Amino acid sequence: MAWIPWHSVVSLETGPICQRTAPCAVADSSKGHPRPYHTAVLTFFKLALSAAFATAIGASSYAQSLEPATADARRASQGVTVINGYSQHWWKEAVVYQIYPRSFQDSNGDGIGDLNGITSRLDYLKNLGVDVIWLSPHFDSPNADNGYDIRDYRKVMTEFGTMGDFDRMLAGIKKRHMRLIIDLVVNHTSDEHKWFEESRKSRTNPYRDYYIWRDGKPNPNAPNGFDPPNNYNSFFSGSAWQWDETTRQFYLHLFAVKQPDLNWENPKVRQEVYSLMRFWLDKGVDGFRMDVIPLISKTPGLPDLTPGQDAVKLWANGPRRDEFLQEMNREVLSKYDDMSVGEAIGIDLPGTHSLVGEDRHELSQIFNFDATRIGSIGGYIYRPLHLPELKAVYTAHATILGKQDWDTSFLGNHDMSRVVSRWGDTSTPELRAMSAKLLQTMVLTLRGTAYLYQGDELGMTNYPWTKISEFNDIEVQNRFKTEVAQGKLTEQQLISGAAAYGRDNARTPMQWDITKNAGFSTGNHTWEPVNPNYLQINAADQVKDPDSIYHYTQKMIALRRSDLAFIYGDYQDLDPKHEQVFLYTRSLGASSYLVILNFSSQPIDYTLPQGIQAKNLKLGNYRDSSDLAGATTLHLRPREARIYKN
Repeated sequence: MAWIPWHSVVSLETGPICQRTAPCAVADSSKGHPRPYHTAVLTFFKLALSAAFATAIGASSYAQSLEPATADARRASQGVTVINGYSQHWWKEAVVYQIYPRSFQDSNGDGIGDLNGITSRLDYLKNLGVDVIWLSPHFDSPNADNGYDIRDYRKVMTEFGTMGDFDRMLAGIKKRHMRLIIDLVVNHTSDEHKWFEESRKSRTNPYRDYYIWRDGKPNPNAPNGFDPPNNYNSFFSGSAWQWDETTRQFYLHLFAVKQPDLNWENPKVRQEVYSLMRFWLDKGVDGFRMDVIPLISKTPGLPDLTPGQDAVKLWANGPRRDEFLQEMNREVLSKYDDMSVGEAIGIDLPGTHSLVGEDRHELSQIFNFDATRIGSIGGYIYRPLHLPELKAVYTAHATILGKQDWDTSFLGNHDMSRVVSRWGDTSTPELRAMSAKLLQTMVLTLRGTAYLYQGDELGMTNYPWTKISEFNDIEVQNRFKTEVAQGKLTEQQLISGAAAYGRDNARTPMQWDITKNAGFSTGNHTWEPVNPNYLQINAADQVKDPDSIYHYTQKMIALRRSDLAFIYGDYQDLDPKHEQVFLYTRSLGASSYLVILNFSSQPIDYTLPQGIQAKNLKLGNYRDSSDLAGATTLHLRPREARIYKN
């Protein structure tokens, strides 16, 4: 969601770990469900491949679990390979690349990216080393919130193409031995969805209870004679309640007015959701990224918020949330070889296990935003990055999350400003490139499934916004109508804040080459403006340049894939208080890596702690190392990143 401002068949071919070890569901085209012999065949191949792979890499030497032996034995008896106490799954080993379809590639000149455009660029992603593509919403939508307001879950948005285009894209992804996950937006729908159109017709309509309707509080001075049922505010400013004159009640919308919240207390709603999930899984998609999924269970009675109460935590921890997700897992997710990742707003780190623990049977993983929100004061106001604070987040994750849990590693998505502009140095082309490579190094060596956002492999930057009219984001527009109009912000303060941290920065068109509109579209207008720096930052130039960010990311992905230490290995921060250098290890059995990141734009002479030596340099973002193997003091250059095998 956008509120934060802030089954391929089993193959014995050689390929990435996550593709070699993960058989997928084989669907019966006549029924669209797993074939009767699916379970037996899947189990046989999975056991055979897991045993062969474990022998090849010596996985038994890594199975030093910190969990009770009985837990490992139980999972082994179920045909699951256990490495360092973690169950082995393809989605843990994957590198996921998020595509925001409106901004990736336009194939027909209308200025809007589409599915055929994505299909035309699949070789680019395959060559980069991507395992999984995450496709942001592609469903039919009136686009009040750029596709997160869904009108029809079984139809492709007209601007993006047709279902035939989707099927060709999916076939192209599978042909290249990649996988696809799609967004699942089921906390709310569009107010143009047929369910809501029926729901608002009358209080006795069969679809009435698909949504959350309430009487207002009588107030003769209110425009309609009633105040909203409670004091909830929308994420997008203003009341979270909208008056509907036809039935003279309010409906709840935690997001935009055109995004009414579904009533998950109604079992018919839940079955509708499970049905549409099966529809896409039976087509062959490999899972879902679940938009604001913790919000599906509302507090009984919907009481007013008390002064100082954290609304997001309240909404994200409803009493039936886990019951609903366990039902979803039991009825849908557990039937497929899929992955699920939840956008876990309102979930703190100790609460993560409830959603992702293997014993919980809910989701595969969640996005926790503790790291990316560092420095947030509120709205678009942020403090500069304080590196020890960032390190503390990752140490907390490594300490609090157990072997039954799984993490995610990411620094960008469609709801954030460009990471190189946020945490890097873009003052010179050289520092921007080194900053981007350093940040990619961090994402791809930290614990958890790695997620990259489109354009970050090129070091794309924020756009130079100067006017409110340039912004497309509903959040910016609503803040202008409310906070600026009410005198809480000046127009220039809003522009400056949104320019630095707004979501539109991630949504400007992908910069492919130096032709018109950066090769994104042949049209005369693009839905978001093209960053004028496309002449200097574009994919065509970087694919030809062996020293580019693109090629560095490619090498980094290959290094990550080459050793399971980067996946299942332990993490240790070796110098947590240093304010410029991030030094940590990833270790699995006899395999250990030392990662050194200089977050400063100045050179630093850095003495390794604890008598550590930097031994075998595996990869760095400068062409050569300034230090000999075995050095204990390193001469780090600005924004330098190095990975040693020790």
